[in-house]
Parts: sequence; structure tokens; C-alpha cells
Amino acid sequence: MTDITDIIIVGGGLTGSLAAIALADAGFSVTLFDADDPARMTSAGFDGRTTALAYASVRMIRKLGLWDRLEGDAAAINDILVTDGRPAGRFRSGKVAPGFLHFDSRELADAGAATPLGWIVENRLMRQVFYDAIAESEMITLAAPARCQDMSTDAASASVRLETGDTYSARLVIAADGRSSPLREQAKIKTSSWSYGQTGIVCTVQHERDHLGIAQEAFLPSGPFAILPLTENRSSLVWTEKSDRAKSFLAMSEEAFVAEISARFGPYLGELSLASPRWSYPLGFHIASQFHAERLALIGDAAHGIHPIAGQGYNLGVKDIAALHDVLVEARQTGLDIGHGTQLARYNRWRRFDCASLAYGTDALNRLMSIDNNAVRAFRSTGLGIINKIDPLRKMFMRHAGGDLGNLPSLMQP
Repeated sequence: MTDITDIIIVGGGLTGSLAAIALADAGFSVTLFDADDPARMTSAGFDGRTTALAYASVRMIRKLGLWDRLEGDAAAINDILVTDGRPAGRFRSGKVAPGFLHFDSRELADAGAATPLGWIVENRLMRQVFYDAIAESEMITLAAPARCQDMSTDAASASVRLETGDTYSARLVIAADGRSSPLREQAKIKTSSWSYGQTGIVCTVQHERDHLGIAQEAFLPSGPFAILPLTENRSSLVWTEKSDRAKSFLAMSEEAFVAEISARFGPYLGELSLASPRWSYPLGFHIASQFHAERLALIGDAAHGIHPIAGQGYNLGVKDIAALHDVLVEARQTGLDIGHGTQLARYNRWRRFDCASLAYGTDALNRLMSIDNNAVRAFRSTGLGIINKIDPLRKMFMRHAGGDLGNLPSLMQP
């Protein structure tokens, strides 16, 4: 048995590693476990995905002293263009056709909000920055690869036993161990879940013309087709396709695959070429019935998993971290037990309703946008056009996309 630490975090992905940094920055001692090798998780071939960081999430990353390390590899989202159909192309002078929804970051400057609307960063680069910060912290002990076997609790602490038989104890255990979360399952926390029958095809595309910081999302019958700006005349493609059809696209030659995506992109970025391998990920929905159990808190994918249609999945996890940070800091300041159920119930009240609202909202949006029917398409197009023309409504959606609404934790406030 090792000496007790304040907090154990199980899962060293983007959510677990950021949680370790945030809590260590607040003065908590943290032990971080992950079943994988950090060297593999930061390699170019491990994960081809990118993350859309809302500007409220970047506020937190900046406050933790990490943004200077990431900013050079982050592509700003200056505009977001949403259309019901194929990508709209290169629009100019802020003018878009009826049925389009255009978010312009300059509109939020008048309200004192941060611009751009967000940033796109490659996951492997974020992991490297987070792991470098963990290595520099005297408050974090990283053990990886190390697979957790089970967890037990008593009146004063929780213990995590590894496959090696070693046992570690803490006041609180945080589960950041992914969608299938063994810790959540062991705690018998129920989830609502289903598969979308869709696959996310992810790759990086090199293009001839500058994307101008425009993120596009086109709603096609098979699912959303997102073109997200990266640095150096590159974009990240997140193509949602029905799973049976996705297999055939993934099996295509590179030339045939580029022809397929070029037909969907249109000509606005010029000639395209692949700048990465192709990855694929099954898409599904889940949300835990509660985000805590005895001396256990769930964050990120362990608590919720939503459709990528709005690009908010990781930002929900960032807000989980920030809310839990505030709850634990306040408990410590008042001399309370950070792992007590009263504190964790407060975290649950703060986060679960917000997460559930967004999760079920994106689920409904994905289902609505996937209906291939002329009448429904006309309704959707009209709805997008109406939102685009009503300034207060459009700005509210922009702030929502930036994660800047609701009861913001201190790390995410301006």
C-alpha cells in the first residue's frame, strides 16, 4: 500500500491528463494511471482525430499556462458555415445564400467575448503538450502503462488495485477511462446508450487554396460532413457515413477516395490530396444516470458520449473538469472531505443536466438532419435561414458553440 494521495485519476487521455494538470495546479496531489504507453499515445499513427476547442475551453487551457505551447499548432475558427447539402464554398463579404447559417467571430467582439470562435488542434499534439506538463509537475505521479483491476472504498478513502497487485489509495478517484468505463460499470452506474449505425471517417486533407479559417458543416443524408481548418493549408475531414457504406469508402484506393471527397467538397479549396492515413470510429450515444458514486466522480467519455455533429464532445469534458475543480477547491477551503458524497452530489447537479440537454439535443439534430425528404429539407433550410437573419438568436447559438453559456466554472470565465 502506498501513501495516500489526494486524487487518483484512471485514464490518461485528453480528459484525464487535463484533469490531472488542473487539479495539480490547484494544489492537489494526483496519481494518474493509463493502460497505454504515453509514447504510443503521442505518436502520429495513434489517433488521426482533431479536437474543436471552444473559446471558453481555451480560456481554461490558457489559465493553466498551456496555451502558449499549443497556439502555434492550433488553427483559428474565424467563421462557421452550416448548410443543408454539400459545402457552400468560399463565401465573400459575409454574404450567404438563404438556407445557410453563418457564424462570424467578429460579431462577438462587441459583447467582449473572445474571438475566434474556437480552434482546431490535432489530438496527438495536445497529448504531447499535456504529457510534457505532467512530467514537469511535482504534484502529479504518472504510472503508465498500468491497468487498473478494481476499486474499493471505506469511510475515509478509496483504493485502486492494479493488475500487478499494487494498491494505491486516495480521498477521491476520478474515472476518465472512456466510453466503456470499467470503473463506472463496477460502481453499477447505469447508462442510456445506443448506436447510430454511423461511422466517422477521419483524415487530414491538403488543399490548394487557403481555407481562411472557415469551418464548414454540410448536412448530407448519411450524416454531417465537416471540413475543419488546420494549419498549413490543411483541413481535417470528419465524414459521418452509414456504417455499411463507410467500409467501402475506407477500402478504396487513395485516388478513388480523393475523388469521392472532392465531389463533396466542391471546388472552393482547389485540388485536394490526402495528408494522413484514414481512420474510422463507430458513432454512438451514452449518458450515465449519475456522474458519481461512493468516492468516485465520472468525467468526459466515462460520463457521456455524444454525436460529433456539433463538435462539443471534448468541450463537455473540459467543463466537467472545471466544475469538479471548483467543487473540490471549495470543499478543501472549508475543511471538508473532498471525496464525500455531498461534494460529489453537487458536482453531479452542476454537470448532468447541462450534459443531458446537449446530448439529447445533438441526438435530435442528427436524426432531423439525416431525413432525406424534400419537405423536411425545405423546413430545415428555412429554419437555418431564419436563425441566420435574427441577430440575437444567431449570437446566442454562437456563444453556445463557444461554450460560453450557463453557470461557467471559474477556470472558464473571462
